[in-house]
Amino acid sequence: MQTSAWLDTLAFEAARLLDRPLTALAVDDPGRSRSLAWRVGPLYANYARQRIDGPAWQALLQIADGARWPQALQALVDGEPVNFTEQRAALHTALRGEIGNGPAARAAQQQALAARERIEALADALIASEVTDIVNVGIGGSDLGPRLAVDALRDHGAGRFRIHFLSNVDGHAAQHLLATLEPRRSAAVLVSKSFGTQETLLNGTLLRDWLGDPRHLYAVSANVERAAAFGVPAAQVLPMWDWVGGRYSLWSAVGFAIRLAIGADGFDRLHSGAAMIDRHALQTPLADNLVVRQALTSIWNRNALGYDSHAILPYDERLRLLPAYLQQLTMESLGKSVRRDGLPVGCGTVPVLWGGAGTDCQHSFFQALHQGTDTLPADLIGVVRPDHAHPDNHHALLANLLAQSEALANGSASDDPHRHYPGNRPHTLMLLDALTPESLGALLALHEHSVYLQSVLWQIDAFDQWGVELGKTIAGRLLPAVGDDSAALPSDPVTAELLGEIRRRR
Repeated sequence: MQTSAWLDTLAFEAARLLDRPLTALAVDDPGRSRSLAWRVGPLYANYARQRIDGPAWQALLQIADGARWPQALQALVDGEPVNFTEQRAALHTALRGEIGNGPAARAAQQQALAARERIEALADALIASEVTDIVNVGIGGSDLGPRLAVDALRDHGAGRFRIHFLSNVDGHAAQHLLATLEPRRSAAVLVSKSFGTQETLLNGTLLRDWLGDPRHLYAVSANVERAAAFGVPAAQVLPMWDWVGGRYSLWSAVGFAIRLAIGADGFDRLHSGAAMIDRHALQTPLADNLVVRQALTSIWNRNALGYDSHAILPYDERLRLLPAYLQQLTMESLGKSVRRDGLPVGCGTVPVLWGGAGTDCQHSFFQALHQGTDTLPADLIGVVRPDHAHPDNHHALLANLLAQSEALANGSASDDPHRHYPGNRPHTLMLLDALTPESLGALLALHEHSVYLQSVLWQIDAFDQWGVELGKTIAGRLLPAVGDDSAALPSDPVTAELLGEIRRRR
């Protein structure tokens, strides 16, 4: 479908709904709260408080059908080169089960099984050792996914290891962490596909020298030779592949820290939750497909209503890192402005994704959500059953979740303009039955597939990340001048002035 055609359709539907607030949509359709809710296993999502009515949904579903979303999902799992700028497959789904039918998918599944055997062998060796603390050294997808899963699933942990994460190149982070550990009882896992990531190598060097024993050094990398030259025993290097991007890699050996934190069974259950969504996405008709509804809601808010920001608001402290994880997944995947054919996209793509954990964030930025000049759509995420024995706290948490949803949608009229709440703030409310490996896996896979489907409609590549390379290149060029006051200043006049100020002040 041509971009102009579906944009015209969305513009028509949005204009029709311009003066229909959420409260009016609820009055028009009393069954809306049930008809716009879907459940897949432990994951429930309710879209009744999005500014979309029946005809708009039908228009969106026709757009999805015209964009051949079912065929695009099949191409993804079969291992076709959906990463078209690099001519690569994106086979993170192959790490979760035998779902794809193509030869590339079957080969990836076999590689994943072999890697899992090696993960278990290394895990068993660590369990038998005196190591109690594991430091995962990586950045971006080599950090955010494992860090989120370990933090979120701490109540399901195997209890054998304490897991720590080191990502930022700022030396304060390493200094503060190492002050709490002892080398004899620690091991480090260096995660870098190329084994050339500056932050990981600098922090890895600190860890290697501090540990003083290569037997306590592990790596996850596609470059075994470079890892071995660094000092990691070859037998302790787990594989990475070019068909798994960093932000999709927690399902691979990059999730070694997750396996050590929650055990083999927990790691299996995390994968099974994601595989459940994979099957649902592939096998369910568009109208009943939760992945499709999630993607269409994002398309509607961005391209029909013009919202360029989106908040992720988990009402569970264990999901506090979810906004950062989804920020990378969404903004790195969809932060593109050029189509497959090299032409401009011709419409808005990625919104700014941000957020925080309730109830903390109610006391920071919710003022802007309720009474600010901009409408900011959101996903509110709750957990029905907690893993603690403090019911009063959990009841208060859920009451706040429900109250904020109602307040955002309905608002509250007042003769005092300072106390008037306009409402009509669109959002989705999601519930997990409990925060388990299965439900977390399902939640993450839902967003992965939603992001991919949006990219298909926009005709952009969800799996490359050329935008992060330029800054790295310039940093490498500037590094000698930053470290040596006698080195020539850079040619850019502003950078030269800033570097001069640093030299004068240190």
